[in-house]
Amino acid sequence: MDKETAVAVTLGAYLLVMLGIGVYARGRSLDEVGFFLGGRRLGPVVAALSASASSSSAWTLLSVSGAAYAFGLGALWIFPACVGGFAVNWFLLAPRLRDRTRASGALTVTSFLAEVPGPWGRRIRVLASAVILLSFTTYVSAQFQGAGKAFHETFGVSRELSICAGAGIVLAYTLCGGFWAVSLTDAVQGTLMAATAVLLPAAAWIRVGGIEGIREGLSSAGNPAWLDPFHGLPAVSALGFVLGFLGIGFGYPGQPHVVNRFMAMRGGGAEMRRARFVSMAWAVLVYAGMISLGISGRVLFPGLEDKEKVFLTSLHELFPPVVSGIMLASVLSAIMSTADSQLLVAGAAVSHDLRGSSRGGRPRSRTVVFSIGLLGVVFALFGSREIYSVVLFAWSGLGSAFGPLLLVRCFKGPVRGGSAFAAILVGFLGSVSFRIARKALWPEAPFLRTFGEACEYILPFLLALGIALAGAAEKARSDP
Repeated sequence: MDKETAVAVTLGAYLLVMLGIGVYARGRSLDEVGFFLGGRRLGPVVAALSASASSSSAWTLLSVSGAAYAFGLGALWIFPACVGGFAVNWFLLAPRLRDRTRASGALTVTSFLAEVPGPWGRRIRVLASAVILLSFTTYVSAQFQGAGKAFHETFGVSRELSICAGAGIVLAYTLCGGFWAVSLTDAVQGTLMAATAVLLPAAAWIRVGGIEGIREGLSSAGNPAWLDPFHGLPAVSALGFVLGFLGIGFGYPGQPHVVNRFMAMRGGGAEMRRARFVSMAWAVLVYAGMISLGISGRVLFPGLEDKEKVFLTSLHELFPPVVSGIMLASVLSAIMSTADSQLLVAGAAVSHDLRGSSRGGRPRSRTVVFSIGLLGVVFALFGSREIYSVVLFAWSGLGSAFGPLLLVRCFKGPVRGGSAFAAILVGFLGSVSFRIARKALWPEAPFLRTFGEACEYILPFLLALGIALAGAAEKARSDP
């Protein structure tokens, strides 16, 4: 059996398992609570693994390793950003969001945020749904881009066919089983991602000769910046470089496709502590592994034109076909575990949140899931081919729009309707505006060259947080 056949057989078996889980889960999705939240019966391990996998898309395996390949030790700042984001979600947000939404009966993040009297509730639903649909269409397209890279690099299959095939599998089991299918498949996929994030970097580490081999290899390559955590930059530029990476962590509390796992958990207390442990261990393993792989890959495979292919190149060079086929499935896992969750939340945004009603929502949500999937395919075929920047665009927009308001709602209580609306709007538009300004004015604007990424990820979040806090204080004063 040749290499391509062995990999294809392995991947085929994996995809059949994913579809089988979707069929199995169909019976648990008979109503909206089942379809959108799995009946609020998610156990701690499934909740932890599915939330972790959903938050860690193709960006985690392909782009984090690619960033480490490009920046060397400078990419180490991704680790505290991402692991810190996991900690904020699980230690601060998860227990309170679970309890608050269970008490109110909210099925989605949007319906929880829109629990305000008068017309502002409807306005918040419309705005939040628009943000979700726009961001997730872009986000899903980046996942399908990852599928295109994986299949093209492995089989030489056309990028277009790869994108369509990956989208078809994700849509099939998401439409079939809803939230329960998505959570179960994500748990399997998260386990596979963690195993790959340990074994592949370990193999690269051994091949390169450990830390001494990396130091010698990077030194001989003639770029001292690879050995400097500040990328060889002067003090002010180094500050902007570090903040640009650390700002990624601000997006974690605002990802609706991740935090809905907290809403679906069946228990608190001991189960919440167990879920925290599993999720934090997962984050440490995966992000440390991908950064290590990228740095080792810089020495083993210098001169890669597409730096995001260091993961796939290492995979095919370091392992036999059957093993590399299993590990290649981890790339598909990263793609599927994020795309399926986002498609489900997008479906809920239209079928449940915009209507403000649960009646007749399930068929409509499936139609929306299918439509968003098709739009994602179109964007993947004709849009940008860089996963890193596309994902972070959607990530920062969602994080700034929803994260501050969610945290304030969970810790401070109700927020005045107008302030809640303004927090979402300012957070999202602020992130988008800084993004556009950074891209358009970057060559002529020294400040944006230095602090543009930090502004995009951090400032809109802080502005939205201030608005939400002011709205909570005003609401508290006005209530008897």
